[in-house]
Amino acid sequence: MSLPTADTPFATPLALSGPLRQPRQMLADQTYDGHKSIHDDATAGNLGLRAGPIEGPTHFSQFDPLLARLFGRQWFETGCISAHYQTMVVESESVRAFVDLPEPGATLVRIRAEKADGTPVLTGTASVGEPGQLHELEQRMARLRPATGLVINRDLKVGQRGAVPETIRMGFDQHMGDHYPFTLRDKLAAITEPCDWYTPEGGARSPWGRPIIPMEMISVLLGSTIADAQLGGRKPAVGLFAGQQIRLIRGPLFVDQDYALEREIVALSESARTESTWVRTRVFELPSRTLVAEMILNGAVMKASYPHYEREARELGLA
Repeated sequence: MSLPTADTPFATPLALSGPLRQPRQMLADQTYDGHKSIHDDATAGNLGLRAGPIEGPTHFSQFDPLLARLFGRQWFETGCISAHYQTMVVESESVRAFVDLPEPGATLVRIRAEKADGTPVLTGTASVGEPGQLHELEQRMARLRPATGLVINRDLKVGQRGAVPETIRMGFDQHMGDHYPFTLRDKLAAITEPCDWYTPEGGARSPWGRPIIPMEMISVLLGSTIADAQLGGRKPAVGLFAGQQIRLIRGPLFVDQDYALEREIVALSESARTESTWVRTRVFELPSRTLVAEMILNGAVMKASYPHYEREARELGLA
């Protein structure tokens, strides 16, 4: 809570907010493990959803102008956004981003996004540098209870690492595989918050002299090869992002730059409807092997989407 001062007599908490935006659905044709994803309308309908939702990190772009206003260039170099996704958004729905103003000297702020009618979309935190506090996803991980009833993810272990080395890059016209059936250029044509520094022409005018990858597309970059890591559970099952944290350590990340990834399961959890993996992905710039970023992804699979769930739960004595 802000305290009154001689210059500011009000203790009212204040926030920055952006305009209402209607983010685009770009994953309707996404496939993995030989089947469509939750972003396909028919698949979503089979799971009781009214339409295929927009991918959670799409909303990160709406925070970039607000956080750049607060933190300047630091946001692009050492920024961290950490979000728990609350309500799915479908195309044509409007969303607004909010960022609380920091206390004097603070580098961590609360963030949230809402639909036009006030329905919460996500809640979380953002920071630059070393905030000295746990972020949203780290707080949630600290509160997890041991998972004792796993069926889909029962073969996975905390501490398990990716099966193979992964080397990635993102060009403007590079197709990122079945998980992401669009290019960076496609995204820049639809992104809610265009930025000169993201473009081939404007990138040369950026502070780093190169085009940078938008925060929401870092999720695409790191997710495009995740199947190679073999850190998923039994199949077929339909998953979704329940929470996500992207932290730049020596950012930004650049277009047409090679990176190496190291992945590790840092937690496993369960709820009434889902089983979750929490995977930390560390990003190293090549050829120097400098650690430049990391992501924590809480990926949940829906129990109802795994056709053998009830039978295998009985066999394991869990039902």
